Amino acid sequence: MKQVLFITAIAMIANVQASVKVVYGEDNRVDVFESTNSMYVELAKSTAAMMRYSALKEDENGDYTVTSKSLESRGMCSTERFVHQLSAASCSGFLVSETLLVTAGHCVTTEDSCKASTWAFDYKVENDTQVDITIPKNSVYKCKRLVSRELNKKNKDDWALIELDRPVTDRRPLEIRKSGKIKKGDNLVVIGHPSGLPSKIADGAQVRKLKEKYFVANLDTYAGNSGSAVFNADTGLVEGILVRGDKDYKYKYLKMCRVTNVNDDHKGRGEDVTFIGNIPELR
Repeated sequence: MKQVLFITAIAMIANVQASVKVVYGEDNRVDVFESTNSMYVELAKSTAAMMRYSALKEDENGDYTVTSKSLESRGMCSTERFVHQLSAASCSGFLVSETLLVTAGHCVTTEDSCKASTWAFDYKVENDTQVDITIPKNSVYKCKRLVSRELNKKNKDDWALIELDRPVTDRRPLEIRKSGKIKKGDNLVVIGHPSGLPSKIADGAQVRKLKEKYFVANLDTYAGNSGSAVFNADTGLVEGILVRGDKDYKYKYLKMCRVTNVNDDHKGRGEDVTFIGNIPELR
């Protein structure tokens, strides 16, 4: 998998090797509070960030303050969007039952790495200038066990199913596609943690190609989005799991920092999304 220096740093946080992604056409990422689509906002509640436990500092109330570098301090140019926000997540995931969470197979490689991971819902900002983030104690979970996983170099299948340490009762599991398949040209939205940032919603994407185990789309995603839920933008059903893509950032040698790699909506390699129906336990 391709990587840039920033992505390598993020991967080291959780001992994973995350795939890199890119923006296609207009950058459609918005913070959850900015979204005007009530369905997307509701879906975002059931998406989670994978973090090191050491990135969460418990306060006097038992809640957690996120401690991490900003995107700018990780080498991004000051002109980048969200550059002042914290970059604490190494992967993304989403809830499919009270106790089960889905992510990418390359995010959780072993039972031990699964049990070392922390999953935080509600890692988001509430306004444009917010820097410090506190996550309620009851929004933070550990991995109880790695239920099943696939990372196949030949057919590119890439997914993991995790059992959390306790039931999630304050938000609804996401609905997934149980029959049929998405079609070329269908509208998509992805919700996750690009470059480790607080939760972002990115719509305005479409399916480009259909493969055996995955489909290709022009989603605006980055490393940290690996494991994100990719939804049918019209129905809200989970269609798949974001797993791979084009190069995130380009280095500007005169500025000695990185800027987003931008492709035309119909150009670039596209972003790969594992079909949610590939997971046997969810069929």
